[in-house]
Amino acid sequence: MLDNEEYMLDSSPRELTQNPLRKIWMPACRNGHIAQRRVCMTNCPTLIVTVGLPARGKTYISKKLTRYLNWIGVPTKEFNVGQYRRECLKIYKSFEFFRPDNEEGLKIRRQCALAALNDVRQYLSVEGGQVAVFDATNTTRERRSTIVKFAEQNGFKVFFVESVCEDADVIAQNIVQVKLGSPDYIHCNTEEAIEDFMKRIKCYESSYQTLDEVLDRDLSYIKIMDVGRRYLVNRVLDHIQSRIVYYLMNIHITPRSIYLCRHGESDLNTKGRIGGDSGLSARGKEFAKRLGKFIQDQNITDLKVWTSQMKRTIQTAECLNVPYEQWKSLNEIDAGVCEEMMYEEIQEHYPLEFALRDQDKYRYRYPKGESYEDLVQRLEPVMMELERQENVLVICHQAVMRCFLAYFLDKTAEELPYLKCPLHTVLKLTPMAYGCKVESVYLGVDSVNTHRDRPEVGIPGSTQKCLPADDVDNSPHCALPPTHL
Repeated sequence: MLDNEEYMLDSSPRELTQNPLRKIWMPACRNGHIAQRRVCMTNCPTLIVTVGLPARGKTYISKKLTRYLNWIGVPTKEFNVGQYRRECLKIYKSFEFFRPDNEEGLKIRRQCALAALNDVRQYLSVEGGQVAVFDATNTTRERRSTIVKFAEQNGFKVFFVESVCEDADVIAQNIVQVKLGSPDYIHCNTEEAIEDFMKRIKCYESSYQTLDEVLDRDLSYIKIMDVGRRYLVNRVLDHIQSRIVYYLMNIHITPRSIYLCRHGESDLNTKGRIGGDSGLSARGKEFAKRLGKFIQDQNITDLKVWTSQMKRTIQTAECLNVPYEQWKSLNEIDAGVCEEMMYEEIQEHYPLEFALRDQDKYRYRYPKGESYEDLVQRLEPVMMELERQENVLVICHQAVMRCFLAYFLDKTAEELPYLKCPLHTVLKLTPMAYGCKVESVYLGVDSVNTHRDRPEVGIPGSTQKCLPADDVDNSPHCALPPTHL
């Protein structure tokens, strides 16, 4: 936000200065420095509140939503009340703790909820968070009213996410996949754990008050019924709530696998030049043939194949002998004025750009090009469609593949630009309840190594031994000569 006091003292327009890292025009302060403003995608902090009986997928939704919002650049944190209860109790005995007539249990659960809300306040009001996800059953109208009052007192918007499920098979599957691995049941056999958890659900059923179209008409919420078979959406008030609804209406729990790989080695890869739109090298063509055989041997049901609109991914897909879909959004990151240059050439012509990129590789934007941050925004519609699909093979590029991996593996913006995505290797991603299983399959064709580890960032006046420029996937692993920053 603007500094209001400074603005009131001098209401004349301020001079604009371009931020050298992100290439964004920003007003300069009176002392000549660039005013630093935190980008905010929410007009005020938002508190997302889950609602529903146990084993309805609330934590699955919370974790997935938190991961998505962080990926698109909205600082988000999950607050699981069950975890607060485990830290308080240490040892879980049985469902008796959750009985509605257990006064001591009710007291402890209330204390845990308040402790979680205090941490929510700290995160949204002090630590700069924009969205907090309050993950608990919140099954009574009284509890939800308390949360709404808390939010109003602190200037937060509230959005409820209720998961209603009557499908006994889905509930049973959730209990087996998730709840049996909970610390609550670490010392129980499977039958005992299932029996206890079913009794725990019964403890909530008698007091459960679902979100009602009439009684709760003033609340903002989405009600998800039977894992996405139907939805009810009420009073979506702003941009972030709209994105939350759109996302939740596109995810599903159908078992599937996502195959990610880069195109085969390109001619520009072998020459150490970044970007461009060259074709495959001889080794790249051999990889494409082996990829076709690998996919055939997998015998994948209803596989969809996606490529970028760049020559090297399309040439790779042609060897599969299956239909494929081209996405312009899957094109490699745009290196701007540095396209098709060698490392040494960029070092000579743009030494400052090299230094800036070392400081913050995720947010650094090439002159007349893109940053990883830009790329994530470009890929969001593709990711949304990927969530809707079942089995998909995506033939893409190094920076694009890093963005996908960061989403599925819950990596931070700082980690994303350094994720390893080698050529001629297929990554099989299998989404699990609270994470993602990754299998790496190397198809046995040599290639240049385009990965470079995070460099040591120097300060002005120091000597930098390694300089970056591996954002695009067309460069062998090489050591550059030292340069003075």
